[in-house]
Amino acid sequence: MAKYFDVHPDNPQPRTMTTVADSIRAGALVAYPTDSCYALGCQIGNSDGLDRIRSIRRLDDRHHFTLVCQDFAQLGRLVQIDNDVFRAIKSATPGSYTFILPATKEVPRRLLHPKKKTVGVRIPDHVVVQALLAELGEPLLSSTLLLPDEEEPLTQGWEIKDRLDHVVDAVIDSGDCGTEPTTVIDFSDGGAEIVRRGAGDVSRFE
Repeated sequence: MAKYFDVHPDNPQPRTMTTVADSIRAGALVAYPTDSCYALGCQIGNSDGLDRIRSIRRLDDRHHFTLVCQDFAQLGRLVQIDNDVFRAIKSATPGSYTFILPATKEVPRRLLHPKKKTVGVRIPDHVVVQALLAELGEPLLSSTLLLPDEEEPLTQGWEIKDRLDHVVDAVIDSGDCGTEPTTVIDFSDGGAEIVRRGAGDVSRFE
């Protein structure tokens, strides 16, 4: 049965953030709100958590997982960025964007796209996620909480708790966070390719 945490959207309770971060370090898979929609998250090295995300969402090995980072210092250790791409990403973060880039050796191989050796990264503009990442002290392996055969992600914490009670370990609820997933920009070949139009404004990348 998943633990349910009711968190204030503007002033997340530090004790709750500590509890959730400790559970993630202990191997938990959590459902949490972001600046676009809910996501599933676990520790980067948690292979069981990764397999559970794949199972819940029915993902194949070509799916780009996202490493959710607190800041550019974390992001820069995980992906290779040249100066032009750096400026483009810097101007759009924090925000509702996911960027696909070549991964560094710090990213476990099983998280990479099998052919391109790329991974998704993002810096969310969301108080609760930032508080969790600050407490965790490391990026969070994530995927949008979009269930198979459904067109829109789940947006209500109580509904997620009800439907995923036996497949996730915790649900963080800080209110509605919308239904639109991030805009995805692929920089792996140098230029900006818009892979998915979502919550982030794409005009700066067109």
